[in-house]
Amino acid sequence: MALSTRLALSLRLTLAALRQAAPRQRRGLSTPPGLEHTLDLRGIFPPLATPFSPTQEVDYARLEGNLCRYASIPFRGLVVLGSNGEYPYLAPRERLELVSCVRRALPKDRLLLAGSGCESTQATIELTVSMAEVGADVALVVTPCYYRGAMTSAALVQHYTEVADASPIPVVLYSVPANTGLDLSLEAVLTLAQHPNIVGIKDSGGDITRMGLMVHKTRQEDFQVLAGSAGFLLASYALGASGGVCALANVLGAPLCQLDRLCREGRWQEARDLQLRLIEPNVAVTRRFGIPGLKKAMEWFGYYGGPCRAPLAPLSPPQVEELRGTFSTNGWL
Repeated sequence: MALSTRLALSLRLTLAALRQAAPRQRRGLSTPPGLEHTLDLRGIFPPLATPFSPTQEVDYARLEGNLCRYASIPFRGLVVLGSNGEYPYLAPRERLELVSCVRRALPKDRLLLAGSGCESTQATIELTVSMAEVGADVALVVTPCYYRGAMTSAALVQHYTEVADASPIPVVLYSVPANTGLDLSLEAVLTLAQHPNIVGIKDSGGDITRMGLMVHKTRQEDFQVLAGSAGFLLASYALGASGGVCALANVLGAPLCQLDRLCREGRWQEARDLQLRLIEPNVAVTRRFGIPGLKKAMEWFGYYGGPCRAPLAPLSPPQVEELRGTFSTNGWL
């Protein structure tokens, strides 16, 4: 069964369950009764692509140009130094300069999440503190993975606990097994959700059952679940996720914010129709072509994508045509 067919079936089942649960009224998304989050993460966050010049230097002028265009889209905030920002390829100085640049351009009512995860606990703490000093509101901390065989649930709980204890800003866990080869276990997440300075998780694994359990099992905690991809955003919202950190938002930010709004207003049929048009473009700029595909697509929609840093290579001409066709057949170009 094709990917889009499987996802369509999953969405139909989700919508049917929602209609059965509320046959006489439309239901949107809301915070569970009696629980108000100290930090509201509801909404869409694009994990910004880092613009480079032809000589592969960070191009801050191009970044500011993209930020000016993003200012007209109702994002909840921005993510700097996520996977799509080519974080592993940036020097420590560049990381801090990028956060500082984005903070200066970002309205104060929009959140700035900054990736600060390093391989050691000590380095993560030091970078997290530095990120706070240059304006980050939240630290997005990816799982350390180089010695993944030793990264047991106990080791990861200890790591995140020490980081959260020392962090001057709230911490969001980041599980991205496609890049790290390591999944932050459900048991570890539930334990860490009880920490007063750990306010949520960005889960990019795509396991909807797991995400639903996270929402369900943390309902009494000040903890929010963020979908890590646009491909399963509607399904995540239907189960109670607060928002999404989605690579595709760099390209199609307004439609993703529209999907967020439709879900919150309980307009599930319209939300499903929009979600289905986003699945294939999302796969194309993530699993299929990755960051080079994301940056190429950005250029078609008026943003600066530019080159990636080596060893990431640009798309070949046939790949560019395939990518364009994916956006065209779904009505975006």
